[in-house]
Amino acid sequence: MTPFLFLSGFYVGWNIGANDTANCIGTSVGSGLLSYRGAVYVVALFVIVGGLLEGHNVATTIGKGVIHAELPPLAVLVALLSAGIFVTLATTLKLPVSTSQSIVGAVAGIGLAVGAPVNFGKLLEIVEVWVLNPFLAAALAYVVYHIVAFPLRRVRRVGLWDRVVAIMVLASAAYMAFSLGSNDVANSIGPLVNLGYNMRLLLLLGGLALATGALTYGHRVTQTIGGSITILDPLSAFSAQAAAVMGVHLFSILGIPVSTSQAIVGAVVGVGLGKGIRAISRRATAGAACCNRGSPEGR
Repeated sequence: MTPFLFLSGFYVGWNIGANDTANCIGTSVGSGLLSYRGAVYVVALFVIVGGLLEGHNVATTIGKGVIHAELPPLAVLVALLSAGIFVTLATTLKLPVSTSQSIVGAVAGIGLAVGAPVNFGKLLEIVEVWVLNPFLAAALAYVVYHIVAFPLRRVRRVGLWDRVVAIMVLASAAYMAFSLGSNDVANSIGPLVNLGYNMRLLLLLGGLALATGALTYGHRVTQTIGGSITILDPLSAFSAQAAAVMGVHLFSILGIPVSTSQAIVGAVVGVGLGKGIRAISRRATAGAACCNRGSPEGR
């Protein structure tokens, strides 16, 4: 059973990398500031680093915080596969979805199915953060956009302005990838923590899985995030990435699995509001929001 469990965890991690790479670089690529090929290697590196350094917080929550008992290996396998298949379908349709909601819903659902004690208090806490997450990102993005835009637009040397913003966007993309690793690596290996496997080995497996997904299939959702939701310039790209990563990293430290997809979509909407409501594509935003609402597997 162990090889199947590890393969299933890797499959979920591959899906996360394929779907959530866009959350790290979609705005950068959409703004034309970074090439997809160069940006995706940044993601692959930093998701591994983030997972190894800080992934244990959320992994512990998913593995032992949602269910107060050790699940049967078959139940863990079913939870991983159900979440993985759902995210595969969403990625094929180029829709950003919440892998955090998918795996937490799957773990809670399988716990109920086998009669394991579900920690509804922890679930309620997680759901409350899920509701807050996109609105927090939107508000932060709106504020960051206006704060950063004022001094940069007073710079008369266009070449200097472009270089400064390019560095800021690249740094925020790397930080977003690090935070993706610290939060979402746990989605692929968290259920395996419930079975008592070595945490460090699991985090490495999850990080490599996310990196593989990013490198092989991450381009599909990147198109949705980068170009379909709002018209992005380099300053907008930085504002969206910086705002989204603030909340995601905070919740990672607190051990709460959150949706990087909802964070970046909320941040992009916040930037769009800062630029004017007409900059937002209602159709693409609604599609992403609807798919995110359908994420929890345990409903």
